Amino acid sequence: MNTPEFLYGTAWKEDRTPALTELALRMGFRGIDTANQRRHYVEAGVGEGLAAAYRAGLVKREDLFLQTKYTFQPGQDDRLTYDPEADFSTQVAQSLASSLEHLGTSYVDSYVLHGPASGYGWTDVDAEVWTAMLKERDAGRTRLVGVSNVGLHHLQQMAATKTEVPAFVQNRCFARRGWDREIRAFCKKHNITYQGFSLLTANPEVLHHPSVTSLAAREKVTPAQVVFRFAREIGILPLTGTSNAEHMKQDLASRELVLSASSVNAIESLF
Repeated sequence: MNTPEFLYGTAWKEDRTPALTELALRMGFRGIDTANQRRHYVEAGVGEGLAAAYRAGLVKREDLFLQTKYTFQPGQDDRLTYDPEADFSTQVAQSLASSLEHLGTSYVDSYVLHGPASGYGWTDVDAEVWTAMLKERDAGRTRLVGVSNVGLHHLQQMAATKTEVPAFVQNRCFARRGWDREIRAFCKKHNITYQGFSLLTANPEVLHHPSVTSLAAREKVTPAQVVFRFAREIGILPLTGTSNAEHMKQDLASRELVLSASSVNAIESLF
């Protein structure tokens, strides 16, 4: 399917992962974000939730956008799904094969590098992993590839190598950093979809700012709905990881909210 307008994030759900994944689908989410990183995700639980939704006739696989990630060993705990002694290309292939098994599918819609090997720059190791991910895409095991937790320097160095740029960039998004303004500009220039996570938890000062709370009251919506609609207006594909059914419903309903250009500009320049 095409990229949805909202993604449901499955991190930090542990034994609630199957039920919350199914609930998100019942509430109307069609994009599911996970990772083959047992430290923070239970990817097999996401697969259980998907299977339950399929059995219930809620959705079919082709209705969904499924996104998972390859995570370097330093970001993992001891529950690895690839051979840490293998070369990185093999690790990428093993990780994705494991993800496909977890999710009960022959392909994912997006396969994301969970974060570069170094905060200092795009390294030869990252390039090796990226090449392996592109091979997985070319083999049909993922439709698209992306990167997460990157700085502008990573993307600039990546582009300078003349490699294929990612379809997605996924970052934690802070208002005090201009909602990742420079990276969003890079993404716009290169036709990359920017995915923003922690839009609420990283920005409590926005949710409680008088200009946001008054706007929410005037529109009879929640401050969270204002933030999610604002995110869409400035080109962010939002993720939400809420465990609350009512909040899921509200988050999706934010797509119908209309914000004026002046309101969007005011929120973007709060900090």
